[in-house]
This record gives sequence, structure tokens and C-alpha cells, in this order.
Amino acid sequence: MEQAIEKARVLIEALPYIQAFRDRIVVIKYGGSTIERNSADENILRDVVFMRTVGMRPIIVHGGGKNITKRLAAAGIETSFVKGLRVTDERSMEIVEDVILNDVNAKIVAKLGELGCEAEALSGKTGRMIRVRKMTGTDENGAVIDWGFVGEVRRVNPRPLFDVLIAGKVPVVAPLGVDEHGSVYNINADTVASEIASSLTAEKLVYLTDVPGILYDPKDERTVISTIHVEDVPKLKEQGVIAGGMIPKVDACVHALQNHVYKTHVISGFIPHSLLLEIFTDKGIGTEIVNG
Repeated sequence: MEQAIEKARVLIEALPYIQAFRDRIVVIKYGGSTIERNSADENILRDVVFMRTVGMRPIIVHGGGKNITKRLAAAGIETSFVKGLRVTDERSMEIVEDVILNDVNAKIVAKLGELGCEAEALSGKTGRMIRVRKMTGTDENGAVIDWGFVGEVRRVNPRPLFDVLIAGKVPVVAPLGVDEHGSVYNINADTVASEIASSLTAEKLVYLTDVPGILYDPKDERTVISTIHVEDVPKLKEQGVIAGGMIPKVDACVHALQNHVYKTHVISGFIPHSLLLEIFTDKGIGTEIVNG
């Protein structure tokens, strides 16, 4: 009896959030490290099914970096990164596109279907949804960097996403885009998630990571910062609290907040049902980044 009462209490706690978030869009960035663990994969996608079932409109944007690296290695192609971006020549781009679309994206869509939730595979190629230009930059010595087929988002056409949402399905978006000539480019998935959330004025943007959130002490997972205000981000960077691979995620959160996304989150993808715990409970489980 006590267990039944506890389940009822949990449902009652979630009820105001279920009511508040009905029909609201939530963009979920589902990272490569999370995808590789089948148990995490199952929990995350069950959470997405729950969200859709109670009337929310989740959108998944996925990466696939580790899968791509393995496939390139099998083809005898060495992977190199410059300033955190994968250098992608024409041969590599063919493999990147195949892995992202036919391995990672297809797997997520199929798994959601098995769990009773209709999903649809999309990419920036779909109706030229994500328009890009070739990424450019310079190194510390001022020399021009050529990343090859790595794109920078110019704009997002949200119509294909709206069409899928209106049909009651979950869009699963691969991080590819096209330039003005129709050439296909690889794009950083964190950036894609932020740009999509901004284009749709999403209620939430959630990054699933391999850490519990943003930590005061990176060696102590008990030091999760529950809430960060945008104006505190520069100071936390100076202090080294926001560092390394967390910097582009936080920058993507700030960009989204500046473009009318209501709230952003950085949470663990490895804690069972972390999405539900973050969205439907009073305390949450990771770090929320919000406007002041």
C-alpha cells in the first residue's frame, strides 16, 4: 500500500508541470556518449515517449561523434580535430552522412517506434531546413583553417519540424545542413539544437551529457549548481567552473535564451529517467541556465 501511495504522490507532484507544459516544445540534445550506452538509450527514449504521451512536443537532436570516429577508423581514415571541430574531407563526409542518417538517426527512430511512439527522421537536408555556410576561422598564428565540409548555421526553416509535430510525431534531427549550392555539411549538434530551439521559441532546451550538470568542483559530483543566471556565465568561465567541453554547451544555452527560449538545462543522460526528474519535479536533477 505504501508503495502505491508513493506512486500517487509522485504523479500529483508532476501534475502542475504536465498541465503547464502541454503543447510546449522541448528540444533535447542527445549526445554521442549517451547513445553508446543501451541502458541510457532506453531510459531517455522512454522519457521522451512519456513527454509526448502527456501532450508535450519533444524534438530530439542527436550527435554521433564516437560512431563516426569508429567508422572512419575502419575505413583507414585518421580523425583530426582543430579547435574541437572534426576536419572533414569529401571522403570523410560520405561516411559521416551515412553514419548519422543510416545508423544513429535510424536507430533512434526505430527504438521510439518499438516503444509505441511515432517518430520521423529529419536532417538539415529535409526541405533545406538548415542552411549553412562553410565554417571559416584562423589559428593562433592567424593562418586560415580549412575544416572541409563543416558548416556554420545561417538560418533554420522550422516548417518541416512543425509539420512533424502537428502530425503528432517526434522529430529526430540529424546535424547536417546544406549550402546555397546544395552541398551537404556536417554541423556541431549542440549548435543545431540551440538554433532549432530558437527558431521554434521552445519552452526548453535540454543537453544530455555524461556529467550530472555544471559542477563547482569537477572532481565532486555532489557540487552540481542548480541554477545559473546568464549574467553569471562570464564569471564562472573566468573561475574555470565552466571549462572545456562544457563551454560550447553553455554558449549554446545562452544563445537560445537570447532568442526567446524560456529555459535551458544541462543534465546527465546516465541517471535513469533524468529528463522526467528535471522537468516534472520541484527540485530537478541537474543545472538550469536562465535569464536573470
